[in-house]
Amino acid sequence: MNFSTIIPFAVFTLTLLLIYWRPRGLHEAIPALLGAVIVFLSGSVSISDIGQITTNVSEAAITIIATMVMALTMESIGFFRWIALKLLNIAKDSGIKLFWLTNLLCFLMTLFLNNDGSILITTPVLILILKRIALTNKQKLPYLISGALIATASSVPIGVSNIVNLISLKVIGMNLFQYTQMIFVPGTLGLAVLLILLRFVFRKEIPKRIAYFPQSVAYSQLSPLHPIDDEFTKNTKWMGFVLTFVFTTRMLLFVASYFGVSVSLVSVTSALILLSWRWYFLKINPKDIVKKVPWHIFVFAFSMYVIVYGLHRSGLTELFVKLTEPIVQHSIFHATIVIGLLNALMSNIFNNHPALMIGTLAITQMDVSELTLKTIYLANIVGSDIGSLLLPTGTLATLIWFHLIKNSNIKLTWGKYLSVTFKVIPATLIATLLLFYLWVEVFFH
Repeated sequence: MNFSTIIPFAVFTLTLLLIYWRPRGLHEAIPALLGAVIVFLSGSVSISDIGQITTNVSEAAITIIATMVMALTMESIGFFRWIALKLLNIAKDSGIKLFWLTNLLCFLMTLFLNNDGSILITTPVLILILKRIALTNKQKLPYLISGALIATASSVPIGVSNIVNLISLKVIGMNLFQYTQMIFVPGTLGLAVLLILLRFVFRKEIPKRIAYFPQSVAYSQLSPLHPIDDEFTKNTKWMGFVLTFVFTTRMLLFVASYFGVSVSLVSVTSALILLSWRWYFLKINPKDIVKKVPWHIFVFAFSMYVIVYGLHRSGLTELFVKLTEPIVQHSIFHATIVIGLLNALMSNIFNNHPALMIGTLAITQMDVSELTLKTIYLANIVGSDIGSLLLPTGTLATLIWFHLIKNSNIKLTWGKYLSVTFKVIPATLIATLLLFYLWVEVFFH
């Protein structure tokens, strides 16, 4: 192994350490960018490779950023406060009903937005809901932990809910419609398995009956980003319009994908319409959203892809192919289970972003049929989006979630998190992979 080969591995390891450690609050995009620059200067990645990476990353990043603009706009008009109040009204005094409703919220937020955005939005909403209720710290954890796991795992059924899913789609050559056609049903059933397991694990902690604090105190806590008049926030007509608009635009993404129209173009257009609507009706300048948009997503995704591409050029994917191709070629069943479990393992060691990128680049080098290629790619997704939840370091979304929980003075240790995930994630992962294999066998083989 020569010097140019060692550099990408050393940079990759150091970058991950800095992302996890985050000394002095260091943003994850900074070590990723520095690592990418070093890999490029070492010659491991060429100018033509950078061009290919830009092609693969740009549309996915634009789509996710446009989605975040929509999410921030919805939050600024009090949409999520409205949702929180609706959930409380429907649940009434039932802690069990609230458990199902909050997890449904997390599922839908990821489905209509994306997993990182869902964590950033639903976690504060859940915390505010729980402040309205007289619960002990132990009784709050079922809602928070299950919400985080469901929100993150819900990026499996729809590729647009996760930036890495979108990037890898481009590499494989699948469109969003094909992705959803193959994985939506088994992926959603897998989430149902996860939710049932969580309900069982938390059967003693979830209160059957809940008591509320005075309405005036709790309602004032459920405040949006802007001091919008309460009458507007309570206006079901306006909020219903926003909900219908978002649902319609998400459906248009799949229509666009089916007809070969740019998904990023539809996403940007939808975000601009919603932002313009807020500006016209509420007289709020879009500058606040521009400042809050996580522009670093593009930098982080692009930089990590450069580093992973350096590993690819250094022979890592070749080794991956050499070890797994004989198993993959044996049968679709073996391919689905082995690749899914292997990517889950890599995701917990490396983080799911680079793990999925490595796995995707590797399977494109395999001599397999088109159906097998798509199947193992989607098994990669299942391993990356569900299997990665075993450890808190498996996804950036989980790390963000832990940070939000800590800032809210809610006690949650890694030990408690692991005591839940080790009971539910392995079983959910295997169940989802089996459901996916059966779905492919029945409808696509």
